[in-house]
Amino acid sequence: MSRIKQLCDKVTTNRVFEFAISFVIVVNSILIGVETYGSNLSVAMVQHVILGIFTLEILMRYIAAENNKSFFSSGWNMFDLSLVLIGYIPEALVANASMMMALRVLRVFRVLRLLRACKEIKLIVTVFVKSLSALFYNVMFFGIFLYLFAIIGVCLFKLPDATTMQPEVRERFEQFIEQAPHAPTNSPEPYGTLHEAMFTLFRVMTGDDWTDVRYNLMTASEYGLIKPGHQVITVYHVSWFIVSAFLLLNLVVGAILNNYQQVMDSQRKDNKDTDEPKAIGE
Repeated sequence: MSRIKQLCDKVTTNRVFEFAISFVIVVNSILIGVETYGSNLSVAMVQHVILGIFTLEILMRYIAAENNKSFFSSGWNMFDLSLVLIGYIPEALVANASMMMALRVLRVFRVLRLLRACKEIKLIVTVFVKSLSALFYNVMFFGIFLYLFAIIGVCLFKLPDATTMQPEVRERFEQFIEQAPHAPTNSPEPYGTLHEAMFTLFRVMTGDDWTDVRYNLMTASEYGLIKPGHQVITVYHVSWFIVSAFLLLNLVVGAILNNYQQVMDSQRKDNKDTDEPKAIGE
């Protein structure tokens, strides 16, 4: 048994083996995309072969592990094992169409095995996982400002209710719909509700034609549908764009860069510690 364990450890840590598995992962990911165009017997057979290769790989890594705890404590091992087990669930056993769809979606996650194709991608994943806690607080901080600006937007820029408009107001509202650039004739009012206002602010943050929102509101102000003037509309949207795009997003980028530097320093320290005994032996 020890010989088998040593052999498995030697094979799984070999660069040629890692390159071969990475190649299989790439082929598997491409075939998953091919399967979205329709079923094909040849592709299905190749996918079964690939599933067998993944099974053999995870089995060899299990044998090569020092013990069960070291194997199951690895997030990558559990991730790969879950994908392999999902691949063995026959679609014939699925009870209904919704479960069938969920099973297919889970199998698509095999593409994520590309994340372990090389050390650089693993490093990025490590940084991402390490940044989740910091990102959580950044998202909370961002959400507070988003909620605050959304409430202000609803209070300032909500258009009159179409069901209770007076005839004169309705006439001006119809003129506004005709003349405003890209007026929301088939989409919700940007600041009609709190949740829609939050989505509008997210759109402004991304820079996706957010000036149209400003122009529409300026036109609505000219027709007397909202009280704020052009200056208030401009200051509101420009200030939100500055706060969100230049300040809040940079906090997220800063947190990720800080964790990236910490991971890099930790790896350099580990490499230095592993090289020291070799230098002493020489």
